[in-house]
Amino acid sequence: MDKRIFIVLPICLVIVIGWQLLWNHFNPPPPRVTPPAQTQSIASAPNAAADKLAPQEGAAAAPAREPRGPVQRAEIEQELVIQVGEPGQAGSYRAVFTNKGATLKTLSLGDYPDKAGRSAEERLDSANWTRVLEEVESNVGRTRSLQLTASLSAREYLDKPLEEELWTARELTEADGGRGVEYTLAPGTGVVFRKRLQFRAGSHDLDLRLEIENQGVDSGPKPIGFVLTPAACMPRDSQDAYYYEPQALVCAPEEGGTGLEVQAEIRDESGSRQQGAFTIPRAPLAYAGVQNKYFAVLLRGTDESARNSLKGASWRALRDEAYLRKDPAAAPWRQIVTDVQLELALPAKGQKQSWNYRVYAGPKDRDLIVAADPAAAVLVEHDLGFFTTIAFALLSVLEFFHKLVGNWGVAIILLTLAVKLILFPIQRRSQTAMAQYQTKMKRLQPRIEELKERYKNDRAKLNQEQAKLMQQEGAFPPLGGCLPMFLQIPVFFGLFSALRVAFELRQADFLWIPDLSLPDHTIHLGWDFIVPIVGWDMNYFNILPPLMIVMWIWQQKGMPVPADENAARMQKMMMWMPVIMGVFLYNYAAGLSLYMITQSGIGVIEQKVIRKYWPLDEKEQPTKQGFLGKLMDRAQEAQKQADELKRQRNAKRGR
Repeated sequence: MDKRIFIVLPICLVIVIGWQLLWNHFNPPPPRVTPPAQTQSIASAPNAAADKLAPQEGAAAAPAREPRGPVQRAEIEQELVIQVGEPGQAGSYRAVFTNKGATLKTLSLGDYPDKAGRSAEERLDSANWTRVLEEVESNVGRTRSLQLTASLSAREYLDKPLEEELWTARELTEADGGRGVEYTLAPGTGVVFRKRLQFRAGSHDLDLRLEIENQGVDSGPKPIGFVLTPAACMPRDSQDAYYYEPQALVCAPEEGGTGLEVQAEIRDESGSRQQGAFTIPRAPLAYAGVQNKYFAVLLRGTDESARNSLKGASWRALRDEAYLRKDPAAAPWRQIVTDVQLELALPAKGQKQSWNYRVYAGPKDRDLIVAADPAAAVLVEHDLGFFTTIAFALLSVLEFFHKLVGNWGVAIILLTLAVKLILFPIQRRSQTAMAQYQTKMKRLQPRIEELKERYKNDRAKLNQEQAKLMQQEGAFPPLGGCLPMFLQIPVFFGLFSALRVAFELRQADFLWIPDLSLPDHTIHLGWDFIVPIVGWDMNYFNILPPLMIVMWIWQQKGMPVPADENAARMQKMMMWMPVIMGVFLYNYAAGLSLYMITQSGIGVIEQKVIRKYWPLDEKEQPTKQGFLGKLMDRAQEAQKQADELKRQRNAKRGR
């Protein structure tokens, strides 16, 4: 086959990857258009509620209301620390609550260390656990999780915003059905609010109950609007430049379909997009929350009333004020949260009503998150992108090899070897066909040069004579010459997607590499800056990408030089392609570099060893009229018929 096909395909590959990276870097998703009524209902609740309920600066204080019921609120702000479960086991958490707004300040997972290489003793220390939720001093004040905000429809039942109230706390024990905390607020308006959060033993699920009790209000039942912020804020887990984190997300029924659809919003570091409504909050929502690369905090309803209360969702970007003070030149818009619009009901006087939700706060391990909520399967598929099926298949093969050898790095090497072995018969056949084609082309090269000299001033005649020669000699490139490359491209993209988000590879070590899901970070340079455009983190030097470039070039140098001058020239230009690929993949997962290095290494062994003892059959085969030859015959026959018709028409006109 024409060697140029081996130039065009890698160039296209580089263009696709490079363009995608540059486009994502410089062009964040545009603001989504939302119907005015929906935008107003969602946007008016999260932050506007507090502004409306709080007295305006300079205005006269409102007269004190006569209490219509018991008053129950705390006098001072207090924290409550709860640690449950055994470190290293599922369902082990350390949570810090505050009675101001009855919110969750921080949440850490005891079964996942914050970084690779932690010793058994270090894993017992909660300071080394992975934190999935943290309090952030943002541009709108202290932002905390599980914050409940009332809309204007609840104004008459409150003295001030719920998030500013000091709720009374009661720590829950096993006698209450599980460890946790229950907050109660009775502002004296005849309505009592309760919020209960309980940890489920051995699970990454937390039970959340919201309750409203009507002790002295005659108007009921009556719908009341609230906004619940399930996760604020989620720190970045991987510092991966190829995965934008954290992300606000919502999952809802497909429009006109029976399945589910996930929509995710990424933060805009410039702050030009600060808030908006999701365009798919088709009630009732399946779940909503925030995720980073490896963990997610998702809220869903567990009973019919709770599911029906999930009416919509919006997202907000937050400016990290503490980070901005530390580095005034940095991009401070580092957080994004999801606000869920709730519609609860004020029960009749003397009655109370509760709504039960469940919060998944754990890893995006496929088995764990889908076991907790089958609807989360679409979130895993959303992360994998277009090559979901191939990525799942590759991960299944990787898991099989991991069970055999117990190391993910070795499993990647075995996967590479398996792919090469499967494709070897096809590749061997195409290499033989190409070698025989090259032999024929070398024999025909003097005649081709003679034609070039004879028709150097008549390009059309030259092309015609060359085509005639190729047809006579049957010198057509074998159609299967590029088939192995086409078959390997989906594997590359599937592995590219799988390694980007596969939880199994988080903190998976191999030789000196502590984490195959991140760059290898072999040498610590200490240069605290990021190279523009390509996004290289110069705090470390990654040795695998340069090694990958060397192996690629070594493999290409072992390829036979084409007889055609243009193809040979293009082959020399191909030497730069590995360099370009290495630049774009410098900060990618070390596992992908390991795959590419192994693939090139096997290619070199094939060129230097296998072909030495099992050489290709380069002997020119007898000329056979193949598919391309038949096409050429048909084209020439059609041309002859067209010429004959033209001649006959001219003859008639001449009469």
